[in-house]
Amino acid sequence: MAAERSFSDSFIDEDPQRALEALNEALQGDCDHAEWFCQRAYAHILLKNYSSAVDDAKKAQQLKPSLPLAFMRTGIAEYHLKNYESAHTAFSQVQQLDDSDKSFEVWIKRCEEMMGTQTLNGSVTTTPAAPPVKHDWYQTESQVIVTVMAKNVPKDGLRVSFTERELSAEIQMASGENCNLHFHLLHPIVPQQSSFKILTTKVEIKMKKTDAIRWEKLEGEGQESNIKHFNPNEYPTSSHYTRMWDKVVLDISEEEKNEKLEGDAALNKLFQQIYSDGSDDVKRAMNKSFMESGGTVLSTNWGDVGTRKVDVKPPDDVEFKKY
Repeated sequence: MAAERSFSDSFIDEDPQRALEALNEALQGDCDHAEWFCQRAYAHILLKNYSSAVDDAKKAQQLKPSLPLAFMRTGIAEYHLKNYESAHTAFSQVQQLDDSDKSFEVWIKRCEEMMGTQTLNGSVTTTPAAPPVKHDWYQTESQVIVTVMAKNVPKDGLRVSFTERELSAEIQMASGENCNLHFHLLHPIVPQQSSFKILTTKVEIKMKKTDAIRWEKLEGEGQESNIKHFNPNEYPTSSHYTRMWDKVVLDISEEEKNEKLEGDAALNKLFQQIYSDGSDDVKRAMNKSFMESGGTVLSTNWGDVGTRKVDVKPPDDVEFKKY
């Protein structure tokens, strides 16, 4: 039945054009399905049909005014159309409906920066934008790493948001200025296994690949025909010159070793060292226990956890709930 059909983000990410055709067909027979209009707007955004995306997202708003994603889709499409005030209004509505997903905050700030104009004596003057911050990227077989050359960023001066195909970062510079970065990624990532850290000389963002494939570039629309198996000797980047990436990785590793960490960061580094130096059984045990327990158990004993399901064990003062 039509009502049982599902059009997830991952389905649309895989082939936006095919997803668009399927949604067109589905909406012919069910024209009051707000979620489907919302997802067709997403397909239009990926295909850069921003005007059509706005139309579908606004239709979804009319059908279901309480649907935050409809306003988010509207805001993203309006932003790409350079309708920054309309985009800002849409993102503000997301904030009122559901503030659990903080990615809208980055979009709001980007809109405010682009709207940075003021009327003075009947003329419009543009507020100078903050100077761009140099950033670069490289990859390993399992991760894509973005480095932002921002020195002495405060410990609480970084906010990063991951989705399957989006990376947004808000960085408070040592000078007090804010730097906002947003990337529509070439291929999907695993948000739950992605991380970031502040070092003395830079900000480092690590994104877990869903597949061990070689990314030709950081942003864009990945095509199945262009996917290549990962070759560790080739590191495509945003730079226009060749680098000795093996040396870069070694330099970064050395810098991380010398970085003085405290609290959770020090504990995470210890776990990473145990994993790095451990046998295959140790690594299997750590992966299995961490995934099955929802991150509440980390065991190195494969003989113990290899033959059973590892239960969730939250701290004593925390109640575990299934959603």
